[in-house]
Amino acid sequence: MINDQQNYLTNNQDDEISLKQLILKGREWLRYLFSKWLIIIFFCLLGAVLGFLYANYKKAVYTATTTFVLEDEKGSGGLGNLSGLASLAGVDLGGSGGGIFQGDNILSLYKSRMMLEQTLLSQVDVGGSKELLVDRYIAFNNLRKEWSEKPSLASLRFKVDTIFENGMALKADRLRDSVLGIIVMDLNKSYLNVVKPDKKLSTIQVDVKAKDEVFAKAFNDALVKNVNEFYIKTKTKKTLNNVQILQHKTDSVRAVMNGAIYSAVAVADATPNLNPTRQIQRVAPSQRAQFSAETNKAVLGEMVKNLELTKMSLLKETPLIQVVDQPIYPLKREKFGKAKGIVMGSFIAGFLICFYLIFRKILKAILA
Repeated sequence: MINDQQNYLTNNQDDEISLKQLILKGREWLRYLFSKWLIIIFFCLLGAVLGFLYANYKKAVYTATTTFVLEDEKGSGGLGNLSGLASLAGVDLGGSGGGIFQGDNILSLYKSRMMLEQTLLSQVDVGGSKELLVDRYIAFNNLRKEWSEKPSLASLRFKVDTIFENGMALKADRLRDSVLGIIVMDLNKSYLNVVKPDKKLSTIQVDVKAKDEVFAKAFNDALVKNVNEFYIKTKTKKTLNNVQILQHKTDSVRAVMNGAIYSAVAVADATPNLNPTRQIQRVAPSQRAQFSAETNKAVLGEMVKNLELTKMSLLKETPLIQVVDQPIYPLKREKFGKAKGIVMGSFIAGFLICFYLIFRKILKAILA
């Protein structure tokens, strides 16, 4: 018992001695650093100057933000019974559409290469002249200057008619496509941010950050327009095709019915003074035309009904995209402040020189 108490006291004394040594060592380091105050102040001033130059050199970043609400009907909803009845008649109302894009997949569509390339090749009006967004990107990033030593890149030009025709990509070009691919990766990494601010809501926010204010706004507007149009077109493509097919068939049946009606009247007009013993010349053709007209009338009625149901289904499947906020000039501007640069540069430089001095002293002590 006595030995345990002695050991406990000895450990406490060792702890106290270690703490005392730690405090003394800290005071020794502080005295050492104070002895180097001229070097530390010099590097702090140097860091402040470098921080000021960085803040002065760094360009401002402009942010263009578009917020919109996406309401997407899923399933056939209230048309489920009508779609079932129509399917028995061999008519597909497209009620099961919507499986191509579900939920948050529109977010990934904004970052897809196809949409970004299509947006880069969009023309914008800058100072009364038309300019491709990809050329604007190359200009404010000074890429032409970097490409001047490479003839193939220096002569590279982007023209919509050499890349797309009626929305379809033409023959691939390795150099052009590789440059576009690098630009698309840079846009995804440093320029574009697409998020849902609230997971419970259907609000989507698209942010484009760039050093060029015109590019930020124009690219944001063009990207939102292209993606939303592609989204709506793809979601409703199947039902829209059904509407077009039914419309064509309905017009055909209506034309046949009208032709039959005119044929019946034409037979009567062709035999104004018909011999009573020759009724076959009027009755047979007239009844045949009337029968054809009645038959086509019944078919036309069903087809018109199916056509209207399909149009209702198309309206239901068409997603509602309502823009809430659009970017307007002047855009939100983020600038690295000069005062912030001076303070941060001075602090970082002072910390690094203190760390270097302490490390050098410890290294000398170990070598000694």
